[in-house]
Amino acid sequence: MALDTSRLGRLTGSRLSRRRVVGGAAALGLAAPFGGPRGRLQASAQEGRNSVVWVSPRGTLEVLDDYPYWVAQRFGYFGDIETELLPAIMEATSSSKAVADGQADMSYVSPGVFSLGVEAGIDLVSVWQMGAYDVFDIAFEKGRTDIATAADLQGKRVVLGDIGWSSIVDPMVAQAGGDPGAVQYVAAGPGWGPALAEGQADAALCWEGLRAQWFAQGLDFDFILGKDWSKFPANSFQIRRTDFEDAALDDLYTRYLRGWAMGLEFGYQNPRAATQITMEEPSIGPALNATFEDKAVAVESMWQLATVYRGDWEGRAGWGDASMESWATFLDTITAIGQLTREIPADQIISNKYVAGANEFDREQVAADAEGFELAEEFAAVAAPTEDGAAATPAA
Repeated sequence: MALDTSRLGRLTGSRLSRRRVVGGAAALGLAAPFGGPRGRLQASAQEGRNSVVWVSPRGTLEVLDDYPYWVAQRFGYFGDIETELLPAIMEATSSSKAVADGQADMSYVSPGVFSLGVEAGIDLVSVWQMGAYDVFDIAFEKGRTDIATAADLQGKRVVLGDIGWSSIVDPMVAQAGGDPGAVQYVAAGPGWGPALAEGQADAALCWEGLRAQWFAQGLDFDFILGKDWSKFPANSFQIRRTDFEDAALDDLYTRYLRGWAMGLEFGYQNPRAATQITMEEPSIGPALNATFEDKAVAVESMWQLATVYRGDWEGRAGWGDASMESWATFLDTITAIGQLTREIPADQIISNKYVAGANEFDREQVAADAEGFELAEEFAAVAAPTEDGAAATPAA
């Protein structure tokens, strides 16, 4: 894939400054993050509302990350709620802005990007912890010996999809004992993985699920895996504070998140079925099947995500449960490095209000749905991932 190296050069060393973030969101006069008309949901608070629009942070829906949603759609786990998934543009805070601006109801950004929005005055509340383990990884050339921890990124060039993703990497470097101010960032848009493969940077931000997807695309790297060492949380779902404080919407959000919880449970019970269901979705299936010709790699991608979503299950109160200790560690870290300029207690922006209700579902029925799903021959031929986290081995 040919890259515009002149553009890369202009962005080398750039960092998303607080001034740029705050200025870009001043008074929430936000540019539309995707093609829909501004204010499309301004009437959403009307009595009887029964819809939720969720927006992706990735710029695409053609991934396996959202398998719980597609499973829930297939089995009717959302009940009569009208649901929609939308892709935002590949700009760090675009999905948060979409929610604040009334173009969507729920965003799904990383803790680092969420903190950018908090700093900019985007008043959202995190209500569903999808990633219980840190989902973010650092990719680098295979066999390279001078990168062993995130601290080793100081003084090196790190390629990102968007310069705003520096808000994800900076805290990782700081947590590992390094100086985030010494990292040089390169923004390459959707081609940031190939940019690393072509030697235009020393390392790249990656994440679970994408790690296997890159392998399927012929991008073979070594990795530092966030889930193996980081104490940070990963991506969560956020809604407007006005919605969060509106008791009339509690039932809607509880039922909606219950659908996600049931999809997560199904995926844990039968990861091959969850992968197949996602790859059969007409809107994204053709692209996914083109990427994952080897269905073992597809199941590996899904299971990488499922492991992060489940986290330390014995220490959680169910799907979606957020650890205030983990969030406090993260918030303390980003305050120390100046990414957040004021101390914010975790419970001011993180809530488990909907978790108990969302986990009240018939697990035996979901298990029966998962067990009874008829796998296509190509998925039945893939070894099932094991509960200890070992997934099917991708074909060489």
